Amino acid sequence: MSETVETSRTDVRAAARRWIAEDVDPRAQAELQQLVDADSPELADRMSGMPRFGTAGLRAAVRAGANGMNRAVVVRTTAGVAEWLSAHGHGGGVVVVGRDARHGSADFAADTAGVLAAAGFDVRVLPEALPTPVLAHAVRALDAVAGIQITASHNPPQDNGYKLYLRGGIHLVDPTDSEIEAAVAATPAANSVPRTENWSIHESALEDYLARVATLPRGSARELRIAATALHGVGAQPLREALHRAGFEDVHLVASQADPDPDFPTVGFPNPEEPGTTDALLALAAEVGADLAVALDPDADRCALGVPVDGGWRMLRGDETGVLLARHILSTLDDKADALVATTIVSATMLRSIAAEFGVRYDETLTGFKWLVRAGDGAGTGLVYAYEEALGHCVDPDFVRDKDGISTAVLASDLAATLKAAGRSLPELLDELSTAHGLHETGQISVRVSDLAEIPRTMRRLRARPPAELAETPVDVEDLLPRTDALVITGAGGLRVVIRPSGTEPKLKCYLQVVEQVDELPAAKRRAADRLAALERAVSELVRGG
Repeated sequence: MSETVETSRTDVRAAARRWIAEDVDPRAQAELQQLVDADSPELADRMSGMPRFGTAGLRAAVRAGANGMNRAVVVRTTAGVAEWLSAHGHGGGVVVVGRDARHGSADFAADTAGVLAAAGFDVRVLPEALPTPVLAHAVRALDAVAGIQITASHNPPQDNGYKLYLRGGIHLVDPTDSEIEAAVAATPAANSVPRTENWSIHESALEDYLARVATLPRGSARELRIAATALHGVGAQPLREALHRAGFEDVHLVASQADPDPDFPTVGFPNPEEPGTTDALLALAAEVGADLAVALDPDADRCALGVPVDGGWRMLRGDETGVLLARHILSTLDDKADALVATTIVSATMLRSIAAEFGVRYDETLTGFKWLVRAGDGAGTGLVYAYEEALGHCVDPDFVRDKDGISTAVLASDLAATLKAAGRSLPELLDELSTAHGLHETGQISVRVSDLAEIPRTMRRLRARPPAELAETPVDVEDLLPRTDALVITGAGGLRVVIRPSGTEPKLKCYLQVVEQVDELPAAKRRAADRLAALERAVSELVRGG
């Protein structure tokens, strides 16, 4: 073994020993000590640096060491957040702390509240594991200077995370994220950060949220049978209550997935986008003869819809739900004078055409709700609806300035019931939108990697040798650096491909679209499907270096 490698391993062991000495959790100390004693090669990864703020906060595996979600990381991160808030004139302000039901969430939330309280903030803790939108709503309702939700959303069971909202219930963007990371890096050892239990419980958080959600329906029709699942997350009972208060009584939950369970035992991956994850939901929908199927992700900020089609069931893509809800909101909006709708660069482009039809403003932002809620003028002025194709929908921006699965489910039920009362359906409305605005066929290719270095290597290769054509269509390539690490490829017939690294997972993601003008709908669907299949083959070969 070379002297350099041996020195490196010695440095890693030394760093691990320092971390152990400064940890606040005896269980984590013992876990990391075992790796030190075994001289495990895993130590290098465990000590490779603390998690950084990505598209939606911090996310990492629950494990000991600097590069994980654990109590020491949470304590130091919160100390950095407290320092940044104080340095920017927010010292002593209200901070709301919430959590989901994942492994470690209760301890992480308690440590977060304890550090903030000791730093002099007025800390309000949600009374139990509750959906992320409840926390986001509370931040706005209490005019809090910040809100922190302990959650890893739809990540695998071994993960947890730390989602940070600033005043107004919005996510941080650059340079704030870099400033907070610098403050975290400058914090003292975790075991020297003061903590106290001098905080209060925000008992009315869920009630305040539900009272607002009940006012969202635009129509009066309520005859609708709904099948729903929360995928072992925290959204089942809040969703049932929200639908009940909005007047939808005929609700059937997937019983095996209704109670929070951090192991997510009935699904391989608790993300409604993943194949197979909604199988139990669609089986229940067919069994009870439902009109609509609703799947929330584990922290209930995302919502996927399922609809009956040709004697079976299928889940709608995020883009399909997006344009349905956009039309519903705009067609029932009293004042459109300053209205703004927004989506992201990786979503389908139909929303632009719908906005033009209703004479409202449209914006297309970088990925993530931290950008969507700042659409237009940078502050989201006039925003009435925003969505991203990954099942995130913001249907009530004045009260939850983020994606909200429960509010989305209530508004989608309102639309479905209104259509049913008129003898129509969601798929029929989708066909009408396609006929009016063009059939937008979309797809996605995700390349999961074990070596994270493969992602920047692929992006460098594509920038050095961009394609001149895809699927026999000449294309133009736009590089979005330095705004964001993404390439946008466009061509005739609505062809669009966006290639970018995932902000939350070890993936390179490719978002595909083709558009067909509709003369006769079945023929347009066949043409679009054939074009998309050819584009998928071409892009797959492109990103894999074929």
